[in-house]
Parts: sequence; structure tokens; C-alpha cells
Amino acid sequence: MPGEATSVDTDFTQRVEQLRHLLDGRRVIALTGAGMSTDSGIPDYRSPHAKPRTPMTIQMYMSAPEFRRHYWARNHLGWRHMDAARPNSGHLALTAMQRQGRLHGVITQNVDMLHIKAGSSPVIELHGSYGRVLCANCGWHVSRYRLHEMLEPLNVGFEERVRGDGAIEVAPDADMVLSETDDFTMIDCPRCGGILRPDIVYFGETVPADRVARAYRMVDDADAVLVLGSSLTVMSGFRFARRAHDNGKALAVVNRGHTRADAIADLKIDHHLSQVLTTLAGPDASQSAETAPGSVSAAAR
Repeated sequence: MPGEATSVDTDFTQRVEQLRHLLDGRRVIALTGAGMSTDSGIPDYRSPHAKPRTPMTIQMYMSAPEFRRHYWARNHLGWRHMDAARPNSGHLALTAMQRQGRLHGVITQNVDMLHIKAGSSPVIELHGSYGRVLCANCGWHVSRYRLHEMLEPLNVGFEERVRGDGAIEVAPDADMVLSETDDFTMIDCPRCGGILRPDIVYFGETVPADRVARAYRMVDDADAVLVLGSSLTVMSGFRFARRAHDNGKALAVVNRGHTRADAIADLKIDHHLSQVLTTLAGPDASQSAETAPGSVSAAAR
């Protein structure tokens, strides 16, 4: 019914205005999760329509070469999908808000580097980045792009064989859903022979203490925290929302579905994230990723 559509539009406008009023005049930071990147073609784990998944834990990864081979076979295809992903209108809206002086930093639970590609700064990558690989033993590190160059000649025909089996489903965290990975070859650290691992925080692993400390400082220096696209199910993200609330700072949440912070938030908006942010940022949000300050064309190189 026409009247019903008008009512929905009016309610949305009112909610965004409430959000604008809550944030105006405050030093705001954003805390973002997987829902921030779904419009860029990167699936998430916990949205209402996300498929159930069982991520690999750090204990599994470190315990046996079979698990590591399985991970890197999936990542061998999936990282390029993530590398090719571009910031969506929500990412660009946050960058626009930084240019306007309305946003002062981003803490992200995502490993996709899309905030950096969009030109946001500073960005604390709480769970690391798909674009970096390091040795668990000696700390030697290499870009994911360079590792790909090292693995490609060892796995000639692997991609063609896998794609010949049919469509491949893109999964979160820079991987793809594969079942047969026994024919993939992975390398050890060229310097010490140790286990190479992505520079990301696995399930079952804690965020490095220095990174947590930097994120706490960003929250403490802010007057308001804007939670975007995260259910805050895991403590690694929720603790920052709780700290903001406990210290009397404004807390707003924009997310599809329930979040762990709903009960303590000053405002909750359950709506399409990119639409909320582009409306909040205004006309300046339309700037393209190619012209955004600090955008990068090959983040993992």
C-alpha cells in the first residue's frame, strides 16, 4: 500500500536523524564487523541469512599438516576474491565522514582491508589481515601476493582441476569451500622451516595485547562508538562496546538482527547498513573508491 511505504520511509529518516543527533558534536569512532563487507561480495558468519559454518581453530591449524594443506588450498583461490573486492558505499561513507571531521578512527573485526582500500585512517585491524603471512616460529613475514607467486609453480593445474569440478562457493576469511585438497602443495618458512600462517586471529586464539591496548585507547579518546555490521557475539569486539557504555560514552548500533550490545546501546537501527551510512554521510559519500584518499589497487602486494 502507498501509505505503508511512506510510513517505512518516514521511520527510516527519523531513525537516521536520531543517529545524527546522537553523534553530532562528539568525537566518534566506528567498530565494524562482517556485515560491513557483505555489499562487497564477502559473506559473513552471523547475519540472519548466513549459512552455518565451522571455522578452523588455531589448535587444528597447528596440530597437523593435513589441516594446514586444507586451509591453504582453499585460501589459494579465495584470497584473490577478497583482494579483488572493492569498498562498498558504506565504506566510502565512513571515509567521507572522516573527511568531514565527524569520524576519527575505525576498529574493524574484518580481515579484508576494505577500510584501508577506501581511504580510512587510522584503522586498527583487530583480527589481522588476509594480505600478510608470517612464520609462527621466527616471525619472518611475506605479503600474500608474494606467497602466491611462490606457490603457483608448485600447484600447476590445481585451480583448473578444482574449477572443473563445478561452481566454487566463496566463504568468509579469504577462502573458498573445497572438499578435495590432498593434491595441494604448501611450503614451510624459507628462513627457518617453521609453519607459515596467515596474519589473522583464528577462532580459539586471542587478539595480540598491544593491538587490544591501541583499540582501548581509541575508545577512551572518543565520545561515541558506532557499531556497524557486527553481532558482537565474540568478546574481542563486544568488550569495546561495553567499555564505551561503562565509561558513559554514547553507543549506537546499526546491524541486521540482534547484537550483544542491544541492551546497552543508546540507539539501535536494524536496517540495511550501507543505506544508513550513505544517508548519514550525505552527498559526499558518493566518492568512488578510485579517488578516495589513500585508496590502494593491490592491497596484498
